[in-house]
Amino acid sequence: MATRIQPTTGNVFTDLGFSEDEAQNLRIRSDLMIELTQLIEAKGLTQTAAAKLLWVTQPRVSDLVRGKIDRFSVDSLIEMLGHAGARVSFVVSLGRQVA
Repeated sequence: MATRIQPTTGNVFTDLGFSEDEAQNLRIRSDLMIELTQLIEAKGLTQTAAAKLLWVTQPRVSDLVRGKIDRFSVDSLIEMLGHAGARVSFVVSLGRQVA
């Protein structure tokens, strides 16, 4: 069986068939979740210690490190990063023409 290679759009969520708006939101959330997970790992925190640092419950940290993206909003992830002392900044660019 031959392997089919399909070019990527640069956003795996778009490639999976999500609408452009939803794919962008999912990508932002996944990037924030990755940052939080790396922060927890870099500090060598247990889930309990991470929960205290992020001002959430341990099961919430478990959802985070397991990648349960549907359980987090952009706002909640930014808030957790803030509690951890991280500085969050944004770059906004117009990728499509606005009428």
